[in-house]
Amino acid sequence: MPTRGASVGAITFSLVGFLFLVELTSGILQGFYVPLIPDLVDHLGIKDGDFNWFEAAQLLLSAIVVPIFAKLGDMFGHKRMLLITTALTAGATWWLATTTTFTTFLLAWALQAFYVVWLPLEVALIFDRGRRTGRGASQTRRSAGFLVVALEVGAIVGALGASRVLAAFGGDIMLTLFVPAVVVSLVFFAILFGVPESEPLPGRRLDGIGFLLLSVGLVVIMVGLGWIRLDSSAAGVLATVGLIVIGLGVLVGFGVWELRHPDPAIDLRVMRQPTMWPVLVTAGLFGISVLGAQAPLATYAGTDPSVGYGLGLDTDARSNLIGVYLVSMIVGALAFAAVSRRLAPRFSLILATAFVALGYLLFLPFHLETWQVVANMAIAGIGSGALVAALPAAAAAAAPRGQTGVASGMTNTTKTIGGAFASAIFGVVLVTGASEVAGTVAPLAGYLTVWAICGGGALVAMVLLFFVPKLAFADVEPETPAEPGTAAELSSAA
Repeated sequence: MPTRGASVGAITFSLVGFLFLVELTSGILQGFYVPLIPDLVDHLGIKDGDFNWFEAAQLLLSAIVVPIFAKLGDMFGHKRMLLITTALTAGATWWLATTTTFTTFLLAWALQAFYVVWLPLEVALIFDRGRRTGRGASQTRRSAGFLVVALEVGAIVGALGASRVLAAFGGDIMLTLFVPAVVVSLVFFAILFGVPESEPLPGRRLDGIGFLLLSVGLVVIMVGLGWIRLDSSAAGVLATVGLIVIGLGVLVGFGVWELRHPDPAIDLRVMRQPTMWPVLVTAGLFGISVLGAQAPLATYAGTDPSVGYGLGLDTDARSNLIGVYLVSMIVGALAFAAVSRRLAPRFSLILATAFVALGYLLFLPFHLETWQVVANMAIAGIGSGALVAALPAAAAAAAPRGQTGVASGMTNTTKTIGGAFASAIFGVVLVTGASEVAGTVAPLAGYLTVWAICGGGALVAMVLLFFVPKLAFADVEPETPAEPGTAAELSSAA
């Protein structure tokens, strides 16, 4: 048995090394295009506001593909799905580099969203390798922290490198866009030759109707949230509410179907367990700040202080501010595994949400000086980095065998939905009253509302995590090899 455990541990170390490269690539993709947005706008011959369509399309597709490919990973192998989504991402990234029209760029940008599946699949792979040692939960937490470090380092490298690559190529945007395409293509081979496959349970089947209902419900809700960003009039609000109600109705039908299905797309009985539902709700509330609050922060930092608030920072200074936030996320991701070894994993999650809440609530009294904003973002970033690593790892530890991928993926899906809701709401509150201040400058009350919602959401998540059993997400006794269970047994496993 020791030899077996050592072998599994050695494989896990090797596995994390190759997956580090995957998340480094994911970070590069997320950071590389941001400094190039003005150049991409000129390249495509569009308006600045049109770029929001790219973000909306990618969010929409990511909300759909994560649970589907996570489930397919549980069924057919997580490495296999990691290879497929990497190939799709590479194809979309090459397409981005060669297209010159708004429509084709929009399609390619949306298809690039397949990279969001990588982290849930990686967490499932790591947990699968460590499950039989009895240290799967702690190994997954520690490894997820390193993966988040890779993600944030990649984002920094991408953001800092994009403008330099553009300058090196003499301002040729097409040649510049070839760089991330090459990087994604290379990481495909790192996965192919360096990552071992997980052990899926045989006898599973894909719940096509369930995924169809889930996809339709999510699409309708996301379209509704996007609609209000286009039309914030009374008619637009009514249309948004109507679409959201219809989408929720479809999701109710999805829930009824899933509870009757022998091998559901998403086992709601597992998702409603006390070790799981607070984690999923926390992920949704966390999405409010980690996905929805970054654009308001950038606009506030660039607002001229002559209106009575704002920092008046130029582009380089705003980049440095974002850099502080990313570095603090790295610190939080590394600290989480160390803290959870000394404290209960559940308490570590609670502590992380407390950091996020404190960071954003401090904005309410302290927001007029640059050092105050930097301090607030550093505090929130530490908690955010811990949560990015902790949430999928906690979901994987709470899921029965055969459902680690979909459980980890659901934290990403709920986070995306939370971010979409926040983006829509923040867009409205920052526009309302703008003309009363100065032209298109957002009102201070709007920013205060954004920070209050982010901090309040984190406080609610912190309270909900107290409902999780005290010993949740801790290591369990090593598993002995067993015959694969039936779908019904999987659904009832704790």
